[in-house]
Amino acid sequence: MTPPTQTAARPARAARPAARDRGRPGRRRLRWAIVALIVAAGLTALLWGAFHHAVKEIALPLRHEDIIRQQARDKNLDPALIAAVIYAESRFVSGRTSSAGAQGLMQITPDTAQGIAKRSGGTAFVLDDLATPQVNISYGAYLLREHLDRYDGDVAAALAAYNAGPGKADEWGGAALRAEDIPYAETRAYVQKVLDAQRQYRAQYARELGL
Repeated sequence: MTPPTQTAARPARAARPAARDRGRPGRRRLRWAIVALIVAAGLTALLWGAFHHAVKEIALPLRHEDIIRQQARDKNLDPALIAAVIYAESRFVSGRTSSAGAQGLMQITPDTAQGIAKRSGGTAFVLDDLATPQVNISYGAYLLREHLDRYDGDVAAALAAYNAGPGKADEWGGAALRAEDIPYAETRAYVQKVLDAQRQYRAQYARELGL
């Protein structure tokens, strides 16, 4: 008698681990999507910061802040005021010379520079030194300090004297001078421009100017 044919046992199906494996690609894609979003957000923030800084540098440039801070300390001046005068005079572009012969960042004329050199003891000064930011800013800050002392700390009068000379500032009211009362349109606009820039430098560059 022929024994009954035995059916071969089927191997057990490994269904559960396969089900888990099918879920893994989706989770990996989700993780990669999250990483991509984080990287994109970081790059966006970096690019935006660089763009904002570039725009600020164009609209309100600042250079030589170490010299500005040092001169502000030495001469008891607001560093934002020094920066604002440089902005109004040269926009921080070195090597500028006006039609009147004023030179450098703070636009100091040779005659004015020679007078400052004598009053401040700068016996080794030569006119070529005005092209040096350290010397130019030092002399400009010295002149600002003199004008502020002359007009009892009145910034508008000091700026009017810086732009048009002390004789005109005296004529227009001296220590009682207000920017809007300056009869010369050019000097009035100059003083207002510096005052506005001073406020902006204090607001936008407080850390760089040590405020």
